[in-house]
Amino acid sequence: MSTSTTPTRAPRRRTPSTRARQDARTGLALISPTLVVVVVVVVLPILWTVSLAFQEVRLLDLRTTGVVGDYTLDNFRDVLTSDGFLTALLTTLFYAVGGTGLAILIGLVAALALRRPFRGRGLVRAALLLPYVAPVVAAAFVWSTALNPQYGVVNAWGTGTFGWEDPIAFLSSRSDDLSLLGLDLEVPTALLTVIAFEAWRSFPFAFLFLTARLEAVPDTYEEAARIDGATPTQRFRHIVLPQLGPTIAVLCVLRFIWTFNNFDDIYLLTGGGAGTEVVAVRVFTYLTARSDIGAAAAQALVLALILAVLVTAYLKLFGRREERA
Repeated sequence: MSTSTTPTRAPRRRTPSTRARQDARTGLALISPTLVVVVVVVVLPILWTVSLAFQEVRLLDLRTTGVVGDYTLDNFRDVLTSDGFLTALLTTLFYAVGGTGLAILIGLVAALALRRPFRGRGLVRAALLLPYVAPVVAAAFVWSTALNPQYGVVNAWGTGTFGWEDPIAFLSSRSDDLSLLGLDLEVPTALLTVIAFEAWRSFPFAFLFLTARLEAVPDTYEEAARIDGATPTQRFRHIVLPQLGPTIAVLCVLRFIWTFNNFDDIYLLTGGGAGTEVVAVRVFTYLTARSDIGAAAAQALVLALILAVLVTAYLKLFGRREERA
């Protein structure tokens, strides 16, 4: 007796339902305005800058320059071998690292100092935000006036109260000699001043982040450590600081990116002189004083690539550690 077998049919592929296609079209329609804005405002200028970086373009030739032209690497060679580029890059790194670290340190101290409730704490917290929300032009003018070697209040206090022999040109002196513990040190006065200004302006940002994280730390941990006899330093090191680790890591990345690309603070205070010329100021100089659009675009592209490498290295070295923490 033979049995007949019917051939098995391959399962049909399920096509998306009409409702799913409608939802997809609706979602695409909703994000289309944002997508258009991002492409026009962000993507196209970046592509245009990359195109200009590989062309020899002057300001007068900009209107007749197309996206596709005579591409060359001369701009990058001239920028990388130009006098002062390496110095400006090292100054940028020192400025970014110093400004970021000092801003986070001041923000951490302020957040810890205002952690416990007291009368008027809200007013003090609001007052600490003034450097961050104040217009940078006004803040730079106040600092320039206060640090002026002729009529500035800082030099008046220094020579009258602290015994300075001569007024200090904080914003126009490349370096000054400082005697510390019997050692004669040469300090970059103007560069340290702009770093202090950057830290003063940006520490409220770190203060907000760290204050919000401290509010979420349970009090039971510190109470248990206090009962066990832990000192305030031990409680901070073993309880509070590990809780703040991921937040500090995020702040380091954000503040380093913003400080590395910072232009307005240094330009308003020193104009890039007295050893404070960072790469962003050089890009502006190439763009305006020299009218060399191609070299300015190439320098900006080099700056972006260096920043991407540094941030990637930081995330590779410390990102996984913070995730485990």
